[in-house]
Amino acid sequence: MSVNKVILVGRLGRDPETRYTSGGQAVCNFSLATDESYKDKSGERQKRTEWHKIVVWGKTAETAQKYLKKGQEVYLEGRIQSREWTDKENQKRTSFEIVATDFRFIGSKQDSSGSGYRSNAAAAGSADFDAEHSAPAEREQAGPEVTDEDIPF
Repeated sequence: MSVNKVILVGRLGRDPETRYTSGGQAVCNFSLATDESYKDKSGERQKRTEWHKIVVWGKTAETAQKYLKKGQEVYLEGRIQSREWTDKENQKRTSFEIVATDFRFIGSKQDSSGSGYRSNAAAAGSADFDAEHSAPAEREQAGPEVTDEDIPF
């Protein structure tokens, strides 16, 4: 058995950018920042920001384009995907991205309960990828609603 599941909570680093494949499938890209605080060897508090490349497909991509904005805090679920290519200097390169299947606003003023908007990737069929992707289409079941109190930090 293997599992490729990612859960991230962070802020958008830029507004989403959506384009369409030759087959008409929407694909949306944006960056997400997650922060980590820790004390270094001298006891001083340090903060480290990790940037994640996020890709969203299908109806969920169109929803992300419509509702997400730079600086907004979101909870998202998805999977890690790697891409390999050869650069101009003939060096093999690898990058990693998160293929998001679901996202929710967190701390949004759009919903006083704090749970915000919840995309429904399974219902929207966002896992139907363009023919150029070799991964099979997968349908994920929506999990329970997550509120600010459920997040352990």
